[in-house]
Amino acid sequence: MAEQSQILKRVGVIGGGQLAMMMADAAKSLGISIALQTPHNTDPAVTLAQQTVLAEIEDAQATAELGNYCDVITFENEFVDLESLFPLSQKGVCFRPGLEALSVLLDKYDQLCFVKNLGLPTPEFRALTKGEEDSVLPSIKKDWGFPIVLKTRRHGYDGQGTFICENEESLRWIWGKMGYPPLLVQEFVTFERELAVMAARSVTGEIVVYPAVETYQSDQVCHWVIAPALLTPSLTEQIQAIAYTLLEGLQTVGIFGIELFLTASGEIFLNEIAPRTHNSGHFTLDACQTSQFEQHLRAVSGLALSSPQMHCQGAVMVNLLGYELTQTQTNTLQTLYTQKQQQLTEIPNAFVHWYGKAESRPGRKLGHVTILLNTQSPEQRQSEAIAIARKVESIWYTDC
Repeated sequence: MAEQSQILKRVGVIGGGQLAMMMADAAKSLGISIALQTPHNTDPAVTLAQQTVLAEIEDAQATAELGNYCDVITFENEFVDLESLFPLSQKGVCFRPGLEALSVLLDKYDQLCFVKNLGLPTPEFRALTKGEEDSVLPSIKKDWGFPIVLKTRRHGYDGQGTFICENEESLRWIWGKMGYPPLLVQEFVTFERELAVMAARSVTGEIVVYPAVETYQSDQVCHWVIAPALLTPSLTEQIQAIAYTLLEGLQTVGIFGIELFLTASGEIFLNEIAPRTHNSGHFTLDACQTSQFEQHLRAVSGLALSSPQMHCQGAVMVNLLGYELTQTQTNTLQTLYTQKQQQLTEIPNAFVHWYGKAESRPGRKLGHVTILLNTQSPEQRQSEAIAIARKVESIWYTDC
């Protein structure tokens, strides 16, 4: 059932990274003020917030203080302690997405159980807990065979906590090295492409779905995104139907990133759901009528949702990941980053977004660049997007 719409102008965000930063920037045009709960005063979003509670993300007492500044609280990431937040909700603190929805999404095993109960297609999966391996692993080997995918059930992102295991021995070794936490074990899907779609639901039950995109991953980290994905009308309809079914099933408010696999035979499987703005939706900042960040704020504040449509033929978004040179000093590295950003701005129709993080490390997302495309032919646009993505990476990673 949809909630009653009321415009809430003071939004709290748990987290202060680049997603919160881009959300805070989008808040300006909506007349919304942003308050943060984040552990460091150097975090990217801090300079754009009207109030900041400096505290760890899982600090419920700090969240209660954040609630004093805000009409509604939303989330930049999933590193929250839900059990400590439920008492705050019972005392009247408004969370969007709701804690009930998060309770079935934050644990990856619970998430897939929920998705399967909705009748949506997922890879085969099972839970693995210490003490049950001698009964579970033989059946997995018999039913699926190897390789299989091993995932931590909480707190995995950017490929962390995800492993491809070629045999039972490597699975047991990786699990032991992790300290035997509860795991999600997934059937390995031989996919042709990885896809993603952003979808938002408002307090009145309105749903909007962005164009589906193709994502290119390396070592479970997204390197670039092509929008829109080159898909048949039938596949596009299937993806939109998955998004609608999921958001209707959750009956909650906000924007969600939905990751998918597409097999060579044309089957679609839902891989993971992020209950927040998402890296695969960064292209919307420059290529769509309404960015994912504005759309999320519209949803959680009670405003009407706006058009998710693209205002150009296509776009390619490339993540700018951190790297280190041997014995390179920090100031030298920053100078190199600045020079490379300047080179990227010289690409026609390029928009460079730099997050201003205090520290760089290999693989860390430091920024992204989106290039708008005007080619009419979808096939030619796909080829152009891949060529531009490779050009960006050749600029960014030269000398690293």
